Order: sequence, then C-alpha cells, then structure tokens
Amino acid sequence: MKTLSKRFRPWLTVRRLSRSAAWRPGRPVILAIIHVLCGLAATALEKPETTYPVFQFPRDQIPRIDGETIDWDLVPESYVITRDHMHNTVSRPPAAGDATLAVRVKVGWVAGLNRLYFLYEAEDDYWDFAGPGLRNDTFEIMVDGDASGGPLVGRGREDMWTTEKVGAAASRPEPRISADASHWAVGGVHAQNYHIFTPAVNKDWAMAWGAPTWTKSFPWANAAQSFSFAPGESGKLVLEFWITPFDYAGGEGPTRAVESDLRENKIIGLSWIVIDYDGETPRGFWVLAPQRTSFGQASELCAFQLMPMEPTLLPEIDARWSWQIADMARRVVAFHDESVGEITAWRWDFGDGTTSTERHPIHAYAKTGNYVVALEVTGPAGTARHAKVWDVQFRE
Repeated sequence: MKTLSKRFRPWLTVRRLSRSAAWRPGRPVILAIIHVLCGLAATALEKPETTYPVFQFPRDQIPRIDGETIDWDLVPESYVITRDHMHNTVSRPPAAGDATLAVRVKVGWVAGLNRLYFLYEAEDDYWDFAGPGLRNDTFEIMVDGDASGGPLVGRGREDMWTTEKVGAAASRPEPRISADASHWAVGGVHAQNYHIFTPAVNKDWAMAWGAPTWTKSFPWANAAQSFSFAPGESGKLVLEFWITPFDYAGGEGPTRAVESDLRENKIIGLSWIVIDYDGETPRGFWVLAPQRTSFGQASELCAFQLMPMEPTLLPEIDARWSWQIADMARRVVAFHDESVGEITAWRWDFGDGTTSTERHPIHAYAKTGNYVVALEVTGPAGTARHAKVWDVQFRE
C-alpha cells in the first residue's frame, strides 16, 4: 500500500458515528471489512488504498445552487480533491496550457436526500467553449450509486466490452441484439455519466450520456455556474450542482426509475475526468481513476464514502429517535434511539402512562388511539428531550 499525503491519511480509516457518541478517527480497517460494513457490492473499485470522503451537510445548511462558494466554507480542506490526485492520459504531449490548469473539487451529501452535491472550481489560461457541440472544456463525472460495477455504455463501444473488462461470456458479440438496443438497455441505466460543460453557454448545462437523458433535468439535478471570461481567455470558473444517482434509470423516463439509497458510511463508485481543450493544441484528459476508460466502466471508478457529520457541526447532546410498528393488530411498536452526543441515560414516556429506561424499547399499547411519545436523554453535557405528537397511532 502506497503512502498518501498526510492530509489524506485519515481517510484510510473508517470513522463511524454511533448514536450515543461522535465518531473518532484512528481505527484502521482493512478493505474486506469496509466491504461488509459499508455494503460495497462484490465488484472491485479502483485505488484500493484510497477511500475518498463525501462531506455530510447539516439539513439546515444545504448548499444553495447559485454558483457561489460560501455555502461550502464549512467543508474542511481534507475533503478537497485537486488535480494533484489526477493524471493526464493523453498519448500525445500535454497541451501547453495544461501546466496552468488548477482544479478543486468538493463532494457533499445530506442524510435523507438521495443527492450528491458538487463544488467544482477551476482556473485555466485558455477556456475553450465557443462551439455548439460536444467539444467544450468539460467536467465529466461517472457515478455508480450501489457500486455494482460493469459497463455503463452499450456495445457500440467495443473497448468497454472486452474479455478483460467484462469476462468471456459477456464479451461475446450477440448478433440478435443491435448496438442501438444495447445502448437503450445499458447506457446510463445502472450507473450514470454526465458531461458537464465548463462553462455551458447557449446549451444545456450537461450531456447525460446514455438513454436516460432526463436525469440531468430538475427535479433530479440542478446546476449554476459563475465566470467572467470569453472563449480563448483565462480566468476562474465556479460550478455548483447536484445530481441524483440511480440504480435503475431507463430511457422510458422516470416512471420506473429507482434512486440509489444514500446512507451514512455507504461506499459508492464515483470518479471524474477533466477534459481541457486549448485551441489547436492537444487536449488534456485528466482522470481521477487509474484507468482512462473509467468513463464507460463503473468497475473502474473510485470508492467514495458518505461520511458521518463532522463532530464540530453536531450539538453536544440532542434527543433523536424513530419508531416502527412491529405488529398493528397487537399494537406493538419498536422504538429506536438515534440521539447525538454522549448519552448515559434514557427515559421514554409512551403517552399511555407507562415509561421505560431502555435505549431501544419495544412497547405494546393496550388500546387504539393517538399518542404523544417523548424521549429524554441525559449525559455529561446535560439533558435533551424530543416528543412526537400523534405520530404513533393505531387503527381498529
């Protein structure tokens, strides 16, 4: 395992947030354990020595998509990924302007929303975006929300369906299935690729590569950018956006789509490519993943972990809980403590005259009705209480 910079070493450990205490760094975990704990699919991801962090925003500080960076000031520098973590894969000599290209990327998420938020900041001495088509300076991202891997483009791209990449059986041509049919069945369906134009002028903000082109539209995505340069000039661009990753997104539209379930500590497949055109000189093709072909192969993406909340953003103590009816006929409810901070004592008031000091009690109500249930927690930082009014209710 190679040694990373000091700034990135903390992310080679999994940092979990228990419901009673904030996570603490420093617990090394081998990759096999990460697979089990974080739900990584059987497919392999690239850079096994590196797990990139995805910052968790508090629900009251969700970034506003306006092309400004201020909402991202609370993200620690340790979450930033720069061009130093990427490599140029062009076979010809790099464009002269590549030496001046500077890139900073932050990725975030919000618990309860199946969205990935991005802040992309780039400075270059030559911005190429005068044409109406695909040729445009580009921030290309690939996302596989369940890390299932496999090609995300159809068989028309034969370089993505080689024996080395997909195995002997899958690589065999099937003459009864056309390349067009394969495109509609595979392209962008289980993992997505977005060519985000930097900047986008007189065109959509992105091209969703594949059959489900609707995934780039609101309410499944949103974007804003700010810049003050003309084609061929130098300057800085700020791009802010969010996307929704899908486990299934068909070309027929969102009716049957299945969003990826984003939850704390989950590992997802994610990578990006910065395509840097500089007029007539050879373009730069800066890739975060080791393989250039990661744009069409989800198994070649990098591992990103949806991190717990930073301790500095959490209250010292806060009562939080959820509930689920285990048996409606017998009015049995399972209560689950999700409090934040160091908790030493719990007191549940079930609203029917009974209480419990268990952390995760199961309670049977004697009769139907609506109940006010409250949890009071105590710890070194004090006491906190949280009630739900008439959430717990039963029908005859």
